Amino acid sequence: MEGNGEIIFDKLVYSCAFEKYRGHEEFIPEHFLGIQLSGETHAYHALGKTIVTENNIVLVRRNQLIRSMKYPSKEGKYQFLSITLDKETLQQYAIENKIVIQNRYEGKEKLFFEPNDFLQNYFVSLLPYINKSKEATPRLADLKIREAIELLLQIRPAFKDLLFDFSEPFKIDLVEYMNQNYMFNVSVDAFSKLTGRSLSGFKRDFAKAFGTTPSIWLRGKRLDEAYYLIKHKKQKPVDFYLDLGFENLSHFYFSFKQKFGLTTSEIP
Repeated sequence: MEGNGEIIFDKLVYSCAFEKYRGHEEFIPEHFLGIQLSGETHAYHALGKTIVTENNIVLVRRNQLIRSMKYPSKEGKYQFLSITLDKETLQQYAIENKIVIQNRYEGKEKLFFEPNDFLQNYFVSLLPYINKSKEATPRLADLKIREAIELLLQIRPAFKDLLFDFSEPFKIDLVEYMNQNYMFNVSVDAFSKLTGRSLSGFKRDFAKAFGTTPSIWLRGKRLDEAYYLIKHKKQKPVDFYLDLGFENLSHFYFSFKQKFGLTTSEIP
């Protein structure tokens, strides 16, 4: 049985599964606050790997790429509950509370929280919506998002500079970013946003930096890494093709033979 995500109301999402499954690559456009109700989430991102264990609460920053593996608990169930702190609500909150930020948030830490009575009880208050014993009106949904914002600012006032920074990402080093994130199977448009560029600007800067198009470079980079894993790490394509951004094995095998003139089994 595959995992599933159920939208309880516009910004509240509940995920439940009974078998280990691999999530798709995701471009995270908005901040979200989540709790691991049962099981574990192994999240892979540009800075490495983060493991979210049962009862951990996390704040995930917007504008990043994440791939996840989801593992049920010993009791056989995976559950994750998240609420989106969307830009529109944050902007309205900032206007109403006259919040102006002076600096960009510089914290690089993994945004985990120790079990906290306020945050724990906050998520407990959301459970009736999952159980369908309570219905969320648009006004109530808005209030629950605002409550999450209040709690985060109470726990760590410095989050003001993170939550209320509405500027677009600065142009970042394209070569460094692409070499760190080439394995994520997302659109060129997503890569352009994440590097602080328009789509046309991204393609133009990419051609200057790499001398080719994004699609050609990405395919070549992934195949070079595949060759290395097969030849030097003795790994099998079935074990890594998804992690390198290929959608299916047949596409991988066809592309590999086309680039190297060899099948994977013919590599010396």
